[in-house]
Amino acid sequence: MRTHSRLTATALTAFAALVLAPDRGANATPTDPPQAPQRLDETGLFTPGTRTLAPEVLPFSPQYPLWSDGAAKARWIRLPPGAAIDASDPTAWRFPIGTRLWKEFSFSGRRVETRMSWRATEDDWVFASYVWSDDGTAATLAPPEGVTTLVELAPGRHHAIPGANDCLACHDAGPSPVLGFNALQLSDDRDPLAPHAEPLPPGALTLSRLAARGLVAPVPAALVATPPRIAASTPRERAVLGYLGANCGGCHNERGPLATLGLVLAVAPADQHGSQRVLDTMVDVPGRYLVPGVPPAESRRLAPALPTHSAVLTRMRSRWPASQMPPLGTVLPDAEALALVEGWIREDLRPTPRRPAASTAAIRPPPPPAAPGGTP
Repeated sequence: MRTHSRLTATALTAFAALVLAPDRGANATPTDPPQAPQRLDETGLFTPGTRTLAPEVLPFSPQYPLWSDGAAKARWIRLPPGAAIDASDPTAWRFPIGTRLWKEFSFSGRRVETRMSWRATEDDWVFASYVWSDDGTAATLAPPEGVTTLVELAPGRHHAIPGANDCLACHDAGPSPVLGFNALQLSDDRDPLAPHAEPLPPGALTLSRLAARGLVAPVPAALVATPPRIAASTPRERAVLGYLGANCGGCHNERGPLATLGLVLAVAPADQHGSQRVLDTMVDVPGRYLVPGVPPAESRRLAPALPTHSAVLTRMRSRWPASQMPPLGTVLPDAEALALVEGWIREDLRPTPRRPAASTAAIRPPPPPAAPGGTP
């Protein structure tokens, strides 16, 4: 069962300030969707009139961060007073109405954007993004279409705030609209090889701390006693599967609209066999996407010992819109993750018996147009 029945995005809308029920306005009707305040400091992140985090706002850091073109990020969550996360389904936590999450993006020490998620009603998850002023004194709501040229990261490449529909494309594709906050991401057994691993900020929530503070119920006692970790044959494989799960598993999973592709990259936190199921959908498996320059019969989702024949790696490296993965939220390839995955393919993977193609309708990507920056 999905944890939400409808997601709302009004200019990447956020939530009303400091109250659990949204302020719909004096002339609004009960059917109007929740609306976003215009300023970040009206959302409950800060103590009113300051830039100090509100006491109820708690930091966290997922062990497998999402690649965001090298941005430094800070993340917080605020639960309604006395409420707890429903952890009955370990793969899809249900967050109480009034839950609020924030994610701040910084480049070169400058805050540029803060995104938010808010469970406004039983049926409404509301999303917003706020753009920081150049002097860092205020952040205001982004327009519905997003912002395409916020910060230049490389010649002709800019960090962008996604539009409202883009926001929903990620948050509405998995078992939960909340990304990066689950039992595996908050596990006390953190992966030392995770790409872009971040040190835990002071007071950061982990699974055991959530349980100790009564913020998750029922308490996942087995996962607290034995913190979840990805079952893998090597430490490098553990890091690869964690990275792919965090960056790709939100869409490529067994529950979302892309489940029919048969490519599963999300690993359930309590499933010791989940890693093998992930591998079974990738390793030595023909796919619909054919690696450019590789004979169709030799193209694989992951070709053991052959990174050049592996579609997953090819699409991770590409930043052409028709072929890049993930398709949204990044304009630069992740060099650290590419090196990790390429080394794993070349040195750790072993061939398996051939499997039938995932689909008879293969996708041969068209050659990209000439453009600065080289070939994809």
